[in-house]
Amino acid sequence: MVRPLPLLALLALWASLLPLCAADLPFVFEADVLVPMRDGTLLATHVFRPKNEKRHPAVLMRSPYGKPDEKSKDARRYTAAGYVMVVQDCRGRGKSQGAWDPFAHDGQDGFDTQEWIGRQPWSDGTLGTFGGSYVGWTQWASAAGASRHLKCMVPVVPFADVYEDIAYQGGAFQLALMMGWGSAVGGAALSPEKLKEAYTHLPLKTFGNQFPKPIGYLNDWVEHSKPDSYWARRGIQHRYEEVTVPALNIGGWYDIFAKTTIDQVDQVRARSKDRLARRNQFVIMGPWAHGVGVQKVGQIDFGTNAPLKIDELQFQWFEYWLRGQQSGVEDWPAYQLFVMGENQWRAENEWPLKRTRWTSYYLRGSGRANTAAGDGTLSEEAAGDSEPSDTFVYDPSNPVATEGGNNLVGASAGPMDQSEIEKRNDVLVYTGPALAQDTEITGPVRMELHAATTALDTDFTAKLVDVHPDGKAFNLCDGILRGRFHQGLHKEELLQPGKTYAFPIELGVTSNVFKKGHRIRLEISSSNYPRFDRNPNSGLPFGTDTLLKPANQTIHHAGPHASRVILPIIPR
Repeated sequence: MVRPLPLLALLALWASLLPLCAADLPFVFEADVLVPMRDGTLLATHVFRPKNEKRHPAVLMRSPYGKPDEKSKDARRYTAAGYVMVVQDCRGRGKSQGAWDPFAHDGQDGFDTQEWIGRQPWSDGTLGTFGGSYVGWTQWASAAGASRHLKCMVPVVPFADVYEDIAYQGGAFQLALMMGWGSAVGGAALSPEKLKEAYTHLPLKTFGNQFPKPIGYLNDWVEHSKPDSYWARRGIQHRYEEVTVPALNIGGWYDIFAKTTIDQVDQVRARSKDRLARRNQFVIMGPWAHGVGVQKVGQIDFGTNAPLKIDELQFQWFEYWLRGQQSGVEDWPAYQLFVMGENQWRAENEWPLKRTRWTSYYLRGSGRANTAAGDGTLSEEAAGDSEPSDTFVYDPSNPVATEGGNNLVGASAGPMDQSEIEKRNDVLVYTGPALAQDTEITGPVRMELHAATTALDTDFTAKLVDVHPDGKAFNLCDGILRGRFHQGLHKEELLQPGKTYAFPIELGVTSNVFKKGHRIRLEISSSNYPRFDRNPNSGLPFGTDTLLKPANQTIHHAGPHASRVILPIIPR
Protein backbone atom coordinates (compact mmCIF):
# COMPACT_ATOMS: atom_id res chain seq x y z
CA MET A 1 0.00 0.00 0.00
CA VAL A 2 1.31 3.46 -0.93
CA ARG A 3 1.19 5.89 2.01
CA PRO A 4 0.07 9.49 1.27
CA LEU A 5 2.56 12.29 1.78
CA PRO A 6 2.16 14.30 5.01
CA LEU A 7 0.46 17.68 4.61
CA LEU A 8 3.68 19.65 5.22
CA ALA A 9 5.52 17.64 2.58
CA LEU A 10 2.71 18.26 0.10
CA LEU A 11 2.81 21.99 0.80
CA ALA A 12 6.59 22.04 0.36
CA LEU A 13 6.31 20.17 -2.95
CA TRP A 14 3.57 22.53 -4.14
CA ALA A 15 5.66 25.56 -3.21
CA SER A 16 8.71 24.20 -5.04
CA LEU A 17 6.69 23.94 -8.24
CA LEU A 18 5.53 27.56 -8.14
CA PRO A 19 7.55 30.09 -10.16
CA LEU A 20 9.70 32.31 -8.02
CA CYS A 21 8.35 35.82 -7.56
CA ALA A 22 10.53 38.50 -9.12
CA ALA A 23 11.03 40.12 -5.72
CA ASP A 24 12.43 36.86 -4.32
CA LEU A 25 15.07 36.48 -7.01
CA PRO A 26 18.65 37.69 -6.41
CA PHE A 27 18.69 39.08 -9.97
CA VAL A 28 16.43 40.77 -12.49
CA PHE A 29 14.86 38.18 -14.78
CA GLU A 30 13.46 39.33 -18.12
CA ALA A 31 11.80 36.40 -19.86
CA ASP A 32 11.42 35.97 -23.62
CA VAL A 33 12.65 39.37 -24.68
CA LEU A 34 12.15 39.48 -28.46
CA VAL A 35 15.44 40.41 -30.13
CA PRO A 36 15.16 41.57 -33.77
CA MET A 37 17.41 40.08 -36.45
CA ARG A 38 18.38 41.89 -39.64
CA ASP A 39 15.46 40.35 -41.57
CA GLY A 40 12.91 41.27 -38.88
CA THR A 41 12.68 37.80 -37.31
CA LEU A 42 12.33 38.01 -33.51
CA LEU A 43 14.28 35.58 -31.34
CA ALA A 44 13.10 34.81 -27.80
CA THR A 45 15.80 35.65 -25.27
CA HIS A 46 16.04 35.34 -21.48
CA VAL A 47 18.07 38.05 -19.74
CA PHE A 48 19.37 37.58 -16.18
CA ARG A 49 21.10 40.67 -14.75
CA PRO A 50 22.29 42.03 -11.42
CA LYS A 51 19.91 44.19 -9.38
CA ASN A 52 21.68 47.48 -9.96
CA GLU A 53 21.89 50.15 -12.64
CA LYS A 54 25.54 49.55 -13.47
CA ARG A 55 26.86 48.35 -16.82
CA HIS A 56 28.17 44.80 -16.87
CA PRO A 57 29.89 42.32 -19.18
CA ALA A 58 27.58 39.67 -20.60
CA VAL A 59 27.86 35.92 -21.20
CA LEU A 60 25.78 34.58 -24.07
CA MET A 61 24.46 31.15 -24.98
CA ARG A 62 22.45 30.54 -28.17
CA SER A 63 20.78 27.11 -28.12
CA PRO A 64 18.23 24.98 -30.00
CA TYR A 65 17.61 22.92 -26.85
CA GLY A 66 15.63 25.33 -24.69
CA LYS A 67 16.47 28.05 -22.16
CA PRO A 68 17.09 27.81 -18.40
CA ASP A 69 14.48 29.51 -16.24
CA GLU A 70 14.71 31.64 -13.11
CA LYS A 71 15.98 28.65 -11.10
CA SER A 72 19.20 28.55 -13.12
CA LYS A 73 22.32 28.01 -10.99
CA ASP A 74 24.46 29.59 -13.72
CA ALA A 75 22.31 32.72 -13.60
CA ARG A 76 22.78 32.98 -9.85
CA ARG A 77 26.53 32.54 -10.08
CA TYR A 78 27.14 34.96 -12.93
CA THR A 79 24.81 37.73 -11.81
CA ALA A 80 26.28 37.55 -8.29
CA ALA A 81 29.73 38.00 -9.85
CA GLY A 82 28.61 41.05 -11.85
CA TYR A 83 27.67 39.55 -15.22
CA VAL A 84 24.53 39.64 -17.30
CA MET A 85 23.62 36.15 -18.57
CA VAL A 86 21.77 36.04 -21.90
CA VAL A 87 20.25 32.83 -23.27
CA GLN A 88 18.48 32.70 -26.63
CA ASP A 89 16.39 30.16 -28.56
CA CYS A 90 17.85 29.61 -32.03
CA ARG A 91 15.68 30.64 -34.99
CA GLY A 92 12.61 28.41 -35.25
CA ARG A 93 13.19 26.80 -31.84
CA GLY A 94 11.46 27.39 -28.52
CA LYS A 95 9.59 30.68 -28.67
CA SER A 96 11.72 32.20 -31.42
CA GLN A 97 10.18 33.09 -34.76
CA GLY A 98 11.31 31.77 -38.14
CA ALA A 99 11.84 28.33 -39.64
CA TRP A 100 14.20 25.85 -37.99
CA ASP A 101 16.91 25.00 -40.52
CA PRO A 102 19.96 23.66 -38.65
CA PHE A 103 23.21 25.56 -39.24
CA ALA A 104 21.70 27.94 -41.82
CA HIS A 105 21.24 31.15 -39.82
CA ASP A 106 23.49 30.90 -36.77
CA GLY A 107 26.31 33.01 -38.16
CA GLN A 108 24.27 36.13 -38.85
CA ASP A 109 21.85 35.59 -35.95
CA GLY A 110 24.78 35.28 -33.55
CA PHE A 111 26.33 38.48 -34.88
CA ASP A 112 23.02 40.39 -34.68
CA THR A 113 22.43 39.19 -31.12
CA GLN A 114 25.91 40.26 -30.04
CA GLU A 115 25.33 43.70 -31.55
CA TRP A 116 21.98 43.95 -29.73
CA ILE A 117 23.64 43.09 -26.40
CA GLY A 118 26.28 45.76 -26.93
CA ARG A 119 23.56 48.43 -27.34
CA GLN A 120 21.68 47.63 -24.13
CA PRO A 121 21.82 50.07 -21.18
CA TRP A 122 23.01 47.27 -18.87
CA SER A 123 25.93 46.30 -21.16
CA ASP A 124 29.49 47.56 -20.74
CA GLY A 125 30.09 46.66 -24.40
CA THR A 126 31.86 43.34 -23.82
CA LEU A 127 30.64 39.76 -23.93
CA GLY A 128 31.77 36.15 -24.00
CA THR A 129 30.02 33.04 -25.28
CA PHE A 130 29.68 29.54 -23.85
CA GLY A 131 27.98 26.17 -24.36
CA GLY A 132 28.55 22.76 -25.92
CA SER A 133 27.86 20.69 -29.05
CA TYR A 134 25.45 22.66 -31.28
CA VAL A 135 25.91 25.51 -28.80
CA GLY A 136 29.65 25.25 -29.44
CA TRP A 137 28.81 25.57 -33.13
CA THR A 138 26.72 28.72 -32.56
CA GLN A 139 29.85 30.31 -31.09
CA TRP A 140 32.19 29.38 -33.93
CA ALA A 141 29.52 30.23 -36.51
CA SER A 142 29.78 33.93 -35.64
CA ALA A 143 33.48 33.95 -34.69
CA ALA A 144 34.79 34.77 -38.17
CA GLY A 145 34.12 38.48 -38.65
CA ALA A 146 32.54 38.66 -35.20
CA SER A 147 30.84 41.60 -33.54
CA ARG A 148 33.21 44.10 -31.97
CA HIS A 149 31.57 43.28 -28.62
CA LEU A 150 32.71 39.63 -28.61
CA LYS A 151 35.85 39.31 -26.49
CA CYS A 152 36.21 35.56 -25.84
CA MET A 153 34.59 32.12 -26.31
CA VAL A 154 34.35 28.81 -24.45
CA PRO A 155 33.13 26.28 -27.03
CA VAL A 156 32.74 22.74 -25.64
CA VAL A 157 32.81 19.75 -28.05
CA PRO A 158 32.36 22.18 -30.99
CA PHE A 159 32.52 22.12 -34.78
CA ALA A 160 32.94 24.93 -37.31
CA ASP A 161 32.60 23.68 -40.90
CA VAL A 162 29.50 21.55 -41.06
CA TYR A 163 30.23 19.47 -44.16
CA GLU A 164 33.62 18.13 -43.06
CA ASP A 165 33.24 18.36 -39.28
CA ILE A 166 29.83 16.79 -38.89
CA ALA A 167 27.97 15.70 -42.06
CA TYR A 168 30.48 13.76 -44.18
CA GLN A 169 33.72 12.21 -42.93
CA GLY A 170 36.02 10.99 -45.66
CA GLY A 171 33.05 11.45 -47.98
CA ALA A 172 30.91 8.96 -46.01
CA PHE A 173 27.64 10.21 -44.52
CA GLN A 174 27.44 10.27 -40.71
CA LEU A 175 24.08 8.54 -40.66
CA ALA A 176 23.42 8.10 -36.94
CA LEU A 177 24.44 11.65 -36.08
CA MET A 178 22.78 13.51 -38.91
CA MET A 179 19.59 11.48 -39.16
CA GLY A 180 19.24 10.51 -35.50
CA TRP A 181 19.90 13.98 -34.13
CA GLY A 182 18.32 15.70 -37.14
CA SER A 183 15.03 13.85 -36.82
CA ALA A 184 14.90 14.40 -33.03
CA VAL A 185 15.31 18.19 -33.28
CA GLY A 186 12.92 18.15 -36.25
CA GLY A 187 10.11 16.94 -34.01
CA ALA A 188 10.34 13.21 -34.74
CA ALA A 189 12.16 11.76 -31.75
CA LEU A 190 12.07 7.95 -32.10
CA SER A 191 12.60 5.05 -29.71
CA PRO A 192 15.90 3.18 -30.18
CA GLU A 193 14.01 0.36 -31.94
CA LYS A 194 12.21 2.71 -34.32
CA LEU A 195 15.40 4.63 -34.99
CA LYS A 196 17.24 1.41 -35.82
CA GLU A 197 14.50 0.62 -38.34
CA ALA A 198 14.60 4.15 -39.75
CA TYR A 199 18.34 3.88 -40.47
CA THR A 200 17.64 1.08 -42.98
CA HIS A 201 15.42 3.35 -45.11
CA LEU A 202 16.24 3.43 -48.82
CA PRO A 203 16.68 5.46 -50.87
CA LEU A 204 18.43 7.77 -48.45
CA LYS A 205 17.38 10.84 -50.46
CA THR A 206 13.82 10.40 -49.09
CA PHE A 207 14.84 9.67 -45.49
CA GLY A 208 13.00 12.75 -44.24
CA ASN A 209 9.71 11.64 -45.80
CA GLN A 210 9.16 8.62 -43.54
CA PHE A 211 7.95 10.65 -40.57
CA PRO A 212 4.35 11.81 -39.88
CA LYS A 213 5.53 15.35 -40.58
CA PRO A 214 8.25 15.24 -43.28
CA ILE A 215 11.58 16.84 -42.34
CA GLY A 216 12.89 18.42 -45.51
CA TYR A 217 16.39 19.30 -44.39
CA LEU A 218 17.19 15.60 -43.86
CA ASN A 219 16.70 15.06 -47.58
CA ASP A 220 18.73 18.19 -48.33
CA TRP A 221 21.70 16.81 -46.39
CA VAL A 222 21.72 13.71 -48.60
CA GLU A 223 21.18 15.65 -51.84
CA HIS A 224 24.24 17.80 -51.10
CA SER A 225 26.79 15.01 -50.67
CA LYS A 226 29.72 17.16 -51.80
CA PRO A 227 31.11 20.42 -50.31
CA ASP A 228 28.99 22.74 -52.46
CA SER A 229 27.41 26.17 -51.92
CA TYR A 230 24.71 24.64 -49.68
CA TRP A 231 27.35 23.81 -47.08
CA ALA A 232 29.26 27.03 -47.72
CA ARG A 233 26.29 28.85 -46.18
CA ARG A 234 26.43 26.53 -43.17
CA GLY A 235 29.98 26.93 -41.97
CA ILE A 236 32.72 29.48 -41.51
CA GLN A 237 34.48 28.12 -44.62
CA HIS A 238 37.89 27.98 -42.95
CA ARG A 239 37.95 31.78 -42.48
CA TYR A 240 40.18 31.40 -39.45
CA GLU A 241 42.17 34.50 -40.34
CA GLU A 242 39.02 36.48 -39.42
CA VAL A 243 38.77 34.97 -35.93
CA THR A 244 40.17 37.64 -33.62
CA VAL A 245 39.02 36.54 -30.15
CA PRO A 246 40.63 34.24 -27.56
CA ALA A 247 39.02 30.78 -27.43
CA LEU A 248 39.09 27.95 -24.92
CA ASN A 249 38.08 24.80 -26.83
CA ILE A 250 37.19 21.81 -24.64
CA GLY A 251 36.79 18.33 -26.07
CA GLY A 252 37.43 14.62 -25.62
CA TRP A 253 39.45 11.97 -27.42
CA TYR A 254 36.27 9.92 -27.91
CA ASP A 255 34.05 12.82 -28.91
CA ILE A 256 32.73 12.89 -32.46
CA PHE A 257 34.34 16.34 -32.86
CA ALA A 258 37.73 15.43 -31.32
CA LYS A 259 39.83 16.30 -34.36
CA THR A 260 38.10 19.59 -35.17
CA THR A 261 38.28 20.70 -31.51
CA ILE A 262 42.06 20.82 -31.93
CA ASP A 263 42.12 21.85 -35.59
CA GLN A 264 40.07 25.00 -34.98
CA VAL A 265 42.54 26.29 -32.41
CA ASP A 266 45.52 25.28 -34.55
CA GLN A 267 44.10 27.17 -37.52
CA VAL A 268 43.52 30.37 -35.55
CA ARG A 269 46.98 30.16 -33.98
CA ALA A 270 48.50 29.86 -37.46
CA ARG A 271 46.32 32.21 -39.50
CA SER A 272 44.50 34.86 -37.43
CA LYS A 273 45.29 38.44 -38.41
CA ASP A 274 45.09 39.35 -34.71
CA ARG A 275 48.19 38.75 -32.59
CA LEU A 276 46.20 38.55 -29.33
CA ALA A 277 43.94 35.87 -30.80
CA ARG A 278 46.86 33.88 -32.21
CA ARG A 279 48.54 33.73 -28.82
CA ASN A 280 45.41 32.96 -26.82
CA GLN A 281 43.89 29.84 -28.31
CA PHE A 282 43.70 27.02 -25.78
CA VAL A 283 42.64 23.38 -25.89
CA ILE A 284 41.67 20.96 -23.13
CA MET A 285 41.33 17.35 -24.32
CA GLY A 286 40.15 14.75 -21.83
CA PRO A 287 39.41 11.02 -22.18
CA TRP A 288 35.77 11.87 -22.74
CA ALA A 289 33.09 11.28 -25.35
CA HIS A 290 30.39 13.91 -26.01
CA GLY A 291 29.89 14.47 -22.29
CA VAL A 292 32.98 16.11 -20.78
CA GLY A 293 34.50 16.21 -17.33
CA VAL A 294 33.70 12.63 -16.28
CA GLN A 295 35.76 9.70 -14.99
CA LYS A 296 34.28 6.62 -16.70
CA VAL A 297 33.79 6.55 -20.46
CA GLY A 298 32.54 3.51 -22.33
CA GLN A 299 33.98 0.47 -20.54
CA ILE A 300 37.06 2.16 -19.06
CA ASP A 301 37.41 4.06 -15.79
CA PHE A 302 40.15 6.63 -16.36
CA GLY A 303 40.69 7.31 -12.69
CA THR A 304 40.17 10.22 -10.36
CA ASN A 305 42.47 12.47 -12.41
CA ALA A 306 40.10 12.43 -15.39
CA PRO A 307 37.27 14.71 -14.15
CA LEU A 308 37.72 18.45 -14.44
CA LYS A 309 35.48 21.22 -13.14
CA ILE A 310 34.63 22.62 -16.55
CA ASP A 311 32.27 25.25 -15.09
CA GLU A 312 35.06 26.60 -12.91
CA LEU A 313 37.52 26.79 -15.81
CA GLN A 314 34.89 28.64 -17.86
CA PHE A 315 34.30 31.11 -15.03
CA GLN A 316 38.04 31.77 -14.66
CA TRP A 317 38.24 32.37 -18.43
CA PHE A 318 35.50 35.00 -18.31
CA GLU A 319 36.94 36.62 -15.20
CA TYR A 320 40.22 37.19 -17.03
CA TRP A 321 38.97 38.29 -20.46
CA LEU A 322 35.81 40.19 -19.46
CA ARG A 323 36.66 41.60 -16.03
CA GLY A 324 40.47 41.76 -16.06
CA GLN A 325 40.82 39.56 -12.98
CA GLN A 326 44.06 37.63 -12.51
CA SER A 327 42.40 34.21 -12.42
CA GLY A 328 45.42 32.19 -13.53
CA VAL A 329 44.43 31.96 -17.20
CA GLU A 330 47.64 33.63 -18.32
CA ASP A 331 49.60 30.66 -16.92
CA TRP A 332 47.59 27.93 -18.66
CA PRO A 333 49.36 25.73 -21.23
CA ALA A 334 48.23 26.07 -24.84
CA TYR A 335 47.31 22.35 -24.90
CA GLN A 336 46.24 20.50 -21.79
CA LEU A 337 46.06 16.83 -22.78
CA PHE A 338 44.93 13.77 -20.86
CA VAL A 339 47.27 10.90 -21.73
CA MET A 340 45.24 7.71 -21.55
CA GLY A 341 46.88 4.50 -20.40
CA GLU A 342 48.93 6.29 -17.78
CA ASN A 343 45.85 8.45 -17.03
CA GLN A 344 47.65 11.72 -16.36
CA TRP A 345 47.20 15.30 -17.56
CA ARG A 346 50.12 16.89 -19.38
CA ALA A 347 50.86 20.39 -20.64
CA GLU A 348 52.05 20.88 -24.22
CA ASN A 349 52.92 23.94 -26.30
CA GLU A 350 52.01 22.81 -29.82
CA TRP A 351 50.15 20.24 -31.92
CA PRO A 352 51.35 17.89 -33.26
CA LEU A 353 54.12 17.65 -30.69
CA LYS A 354 57.52 18.70 -32.06
CA ARG A 355 59.23 15.65 -30.56
CA THR A 356 56.95 13.25 -32.46
CA ARG A 357 58.63 10.32 -34.23
CA TRP A 358 56.33 9.47 -37.12
CA THR A 359 56.59 5.70 -37.33
CA SER A 360 55.18 3.39 -39.99
CA TYR A 361 53.67 0.07 -39.01
CA TYR A 362 53.10 -2.15 -42.03
CA LEU A 363 50.28 -4.62 -42.57
CA ARG A 364 51.77 -8.10 -42.86
CA GLY A 365 50.49 -11.65 -43.10
CA SER A 366 50.11 -14.79 -45.17
CA GLY A 367 46.76 -13.95 -46.70
CA ARG A 368 44.46 -14.94 -43.84
CA ALA A 369 44.13 -11.84 -41.66
CA ASN A 370 40.36 -12.31 -41.30
CA THR A 371 39.30 -12.15 -37.61
CA ALA A 372 41.57 -11.76 -34.58
CA ALA A 373 42.38 -15.47 -34.89
CA GLY A 374 43.94 -14.87 -38.34
CA ASP A 375 47.57 -14.39 -39.30
CA GLY A 376 47.62 -10.60 -39.71
CA THR A 377 50.50 -8.79 -38.04
CA LEU A 378 51.85 -5.25 -37.70
CA SER A 379 55.55 -4.72 -38.28
CA GLU A 380 57.96 -1.80 -38.60
CA GLU A 381 59.47 -3.73 -41.52
CA ALA A 382 57.74 -3.58 -44.89
CA ALA A 383 56.99 -6.78 -46.76
CA GLY A 384 58.93 -7.90 -49.78
CA ASP A 385 57.46 -8.19 -53.26
CA SER A 386 55.77 -11.56 -52.82
CA GLU A 387 53.72 -11.35 -49.61
CA PRO A 388 50.11 -12.39 -50.38
CA SER A 389 47.18 -10.00 -50.11
CA ASP A 390 44.19 -10.34 -47.79
CA THR A 391 40.61 -10.51 -49.03
CA PHE A 392 37.13 -10.23 -47.60
CA VAL A 393 33.57 -9.78 -48.81
CA TYR A 394 31.80 -6.58 -47.83
CA ASP A 395 28.04 -7.11 -47.80
CA PRO A 396 26.17 -3.85 -47.05
CA SER A 397 23.09 -5.84 -46.05
CA ASN A 398 25.14 -7.20 -43.12
CA PRO A 399 27.44 -4.31 -42.14
CA VAL A 400 29.96 -4.25 -39.31
CA ALA A 401 28.22 -2.72 -36.30
CA THR A 402 29.41 0.46 -34.63
CA GLU A 403 30.84 -0.49 -31.26
CA GLY A 404 32.12 2.45 -29.25
CA GLY A 405 34.35 5.10 -30.74
CA ASN A 406 33.73 8.74 -31.64
CA ASN A 407 30.00 8.49 -32.14
CA LEU A 408 26.66 9.49 -30.67
CA VAL A 409 25.05 6.05 -30.86
CA GLY A 410 23.60 5.86 -27.36
CA ALA A 411 25.74 4.69 -24.47
CA SER A 412 28.20 2.82 -26.70
CA ALA A 413 30.41 5.85 -27.36
CA GLY A 414 33.96 5.66 -26.06
CA PRO A 415 36.32 2.73 -25.51
CA MET A 416 34.52 -0.61 -25.93
CA ASP A 417 35.92 -4.13 -26.20
CA GLN A 418 36.09 -4.99 -29.91
CA SER A 419 36.45 -8.75 -29.39
CA GLU A 420 33.05 -9.64 -30.87
CA ILE A 421 33.60 -7.36 -33.87
CA GLU A 422 36.96 -9.03 -34.46
CA LYS A 423 35.28 -12.43 -34.87
CA ARG A 424 33.72 -11.32 -38.16
CA ASN A 425 35.23 -12.68 -41.36
CA ASP A 426 34.83 -9.24 -43.02
CA VAL A 427 37.13 -7.61 -40.45
CA LEU A 428 40.87 -7.92 -41.11
CA VAL A 429 42.92 -7.79 -37.93
CA TYR A 430 46.64 -6.92 -37.78
CA THR A 431 48.33 -7.18 -34.38
CA GLY A 432 51.84 -6.25 -33.27
CA PRO A 433 53.93 -8.17 -30.73
CA ALA A 434 53.60 -7.65 -26.99
CA LEU A 435 55.42 -4.42 -26.19
CA ALA A 436 58.66 -4.63 -24.24
CA GLN A 437 58.16 -1.12 -22.86
CA ASP A 438 55.50 1.56 -22.54
CA THR A 439 54.83 3.17 -25.94
CA GLU A 440 53.05 6.50 -26.26
CA ILE A 441 51.01 7.57 -29.28
CA THR A 442 49.87 11.19 -29.14
CA GLY A 443 48.74 13.04 -32.25
CA PRO A 444 46.87 12.54 -35.51
CA VAL A 445 46.82 8.99 -36.90
CA ARG A 446 46.64 8.25 -40.62
CA MET A 447 46.51 5.23 -42.86
CA GLU A 448 47.87 4.60 -46.35
CA LEU A 449 45.81 1.68 -47.57
CA HIS A 450 46.50 0.00 -50.90
CA ALA A 451 43.40 -1.87 -51.99
CA ALA A 452 41.24 -3.03 -54.88
CA THR A 453 37.54 -3.80 -55.14
CA THR A 454 35.09 -5.36 -57.56
CA ALA A 455 32.78 -2.37 -57.10
CA LEU A 456 32.57 1.02 -58.82
CA ASP A 457 32.46 2.62 -55.39
CA THR A 458 32.96 1.23 -51.89
CA ASP A 459 34.22 2.25 -48.45
CA PHE A 460 37.30 1.31 -46.46
CA THR A 461 37.55 1.73 -42.70
CA ALA A 462 40.51 1.60 -40.31
CA LYS A 463 40.55 1.41 -36.51
CA LEU A 464 43.43 1.67 -34.04
CA VAL A 465 43.07 -0.65 -31.03
CA ASP A 466 44.90 -1.19 -27.72
CA VAL A 467 44.99 -4.91 -26.90
CA HIS A 468 45.30 -5.59 -23.17
CA PRO A 469 47.09 -8.66 -21.75
CA ASP A 470 43.72 -10.27 -20.91
CA GLY A 471 42.78 -10.17 -24.60
CA LYS A 472 40.31 -7.30 -24.42
CA ALA A 473 40.76 -4.94 -27.34
CA PHE A 474 39.78 -1.31 -26.78
CA ASN A 475 39.34 1.10 -29.68
CA LEU A 476 41.24 4.40 -29.70
CA CYS A 477 40.37 6.16 -32.96
CA ASP A 478 39.07 5.27 -36.40
CA GLY A 479 38.33 6.62 -39.85
CA ILE A 480 36.67 5.95 -43.17
CA LEU A 481 37.13 6.87 -46.83
CA ARG A 482 34.54 6.61 -49.57
CA GLY A 483 36.27 5.20 -52.65
CA ARG A 484 35.01 7.80 -55.11
CA PHE A 485 36.80 10.47 -53.03
CA HIS A 486 40.22 8.79 -53.02
CA GLN A 487 41.67 11.91 -54.70
CA GLY A 488 40.02 14.31 -52.26
CA LEU A 489 36.56 15.55 -51.40
CA HIS A 490 36.57 18.06 -54.26
CA LYS A 491 37.39 15.50 -56.96
CA GLU A 492 34.89 12.68 -57.33
CA GLU A 493 36.03 9.71 -59.42
CA LEU A 494 34.50 6.24 -59.55
CA LEU A 495 36.80 3.24 -59.21
CA GLN A 496 37.85 0.75 -61.87
CA PRO A 497 37.01 -2.75 -60.59
CA GLY A 498 40.17 -4.73 -59.94
CA LYS A 499 42.51 -1.73 -60.06
CA THR A 500 44.70 -1.04 -57.02
CA TYR A 501 44.36 2.42 -55.51
CA ALA A 502 45.97 4.25 -52.62
CA PHE A 503 43.31 5.21 -50.08
CA PRO A 504 44.48 7.83 -47.52
CA ILE A 505 42.35 7.37 -44.40
CA GLU A 506 42.41 9.87 -41.52
CA LEU A 507 41.83 8.07 -38.21
CA GLY A 508 41.45 11.22 -36.11
CA VAL A 509 43.47 12.01 -32.99
CA THR A 510 44.36 10.30 -29.74
CA SER A 511 46.75 10.27 -26.81
CA ASN A 512 47.41 6.86 -25.29
CA VAL A 513 50.23 4.94 -23.67
CA PHE A 514 50.26 1.30 -24.75
CA LYS A 515 51.57 -0.20 -21.53
CA LYS A 516 54.28 -2.84 -21.42
CA GLY A 517 52.77 -6.17 -22.43
CA HIS A 518 49.97 -4.55 -24.47
CA ARG A 519 49.82 -4.87 -28.26
CA ILE A 520 49.07 -2.37 -31.03
CA ARG A 521 46.32 -3.54 -33.37
CA LEU A 522 44.72 -2.25 -36.55
CA GLU A 523 41.37 -3.35 -37.97
CA ILE A 524 40.45 -2.94 -41.65
CA SER A 525 36.93 -3.35 -43.02
CA SER A 526 34.36 -1.56 -45.19
CA SER A 527 31.57 -0.52 -42.83
CA ASN A 528 30.92 1.05 -39.44
CA TYR A 529 27.13 1.16 -39.16
CA PRO A 530 25.03 3.05 -38.19
CA ARG A 531 27.67 5.65 -37.46
CA PHE A 532 28.17 5.82 -41.23
CA ASP A 533 25.74 4.92 -43.98
CA ARG A 534 26.21 1.65 -45.86
CA ASN A 535 27.92 2.09 -49.20
CA PRO A 536 25.70 0.17 -51.68
CA ASN A 537 28.78 -0.49 -53.91
CA SER A 538 26.86 0.56 -57.05
CA GLY A 539 28.58 3.82 -58.02
CA LEU A 540 25.17 5.45 -58.48
CA PRO A 541 24.62 9.06 -57.31
CA PHE A 542 24.60 9.13 -53.52
CA GLY A 543 21.23 8.61 -51.90
CA THR A 544 19.49 7.07 -54.92
CA ASP A 545 20.15 3.38 -54.27
CA THR A 546 17.32 1.01 -53.38
CA LEU A 547 19.43 -2.17 -53.63
CA LEU A 548 22.60 -3.23 -51.82
CA LYS A 549 25.31 -5.22 -53.61
CA PRO A 550 28.24 -7.16 -52.10
CA ALA A 551 31.82 -6.35 -53.12
CA ASN A 552 35.02 -8.37 -52.96
CA GLN A 553 37.81 -6.37 -51.30
CA THR A 554 41.58 -6.97 -51.61
CA ILE A 555 44.12 -5.41 -49.23
CA HIS A 556 47.71 -5.38 -50.50
CA HIS A 557 50.90 -5.64 -48.43
CA ALA A 558 53.77 -6.08 -50.81
CA GLY A 559 56.30 -3.96 -52.68
CA PRO A 560 55.01 -0.57 -53.89
CA HIS A 561 51.57 -1.44 -52.47
CA ALA A 562 52.67 -1.88 -48.87
CA SER A 563 49.74 -0.70 -46.73
CA ARG A 564 50.77 1.03 -43.52
CA VAL A 565 49.48 3.01 -40.56
CA ILE A 566 51.57 6.02 -39.52
CA LEU A 567 51.66 6.50 -35.77
CA PRO A 568 52.85 9.59 -33.82
CA ILE A 569 55.23 7.94 -31.35
CA ILE A 570 56.32 10.18 -28.46
CA PRO A 571 59.71 9.41 -26.85
CA ARG A 572 59.25 8.49 -23.21
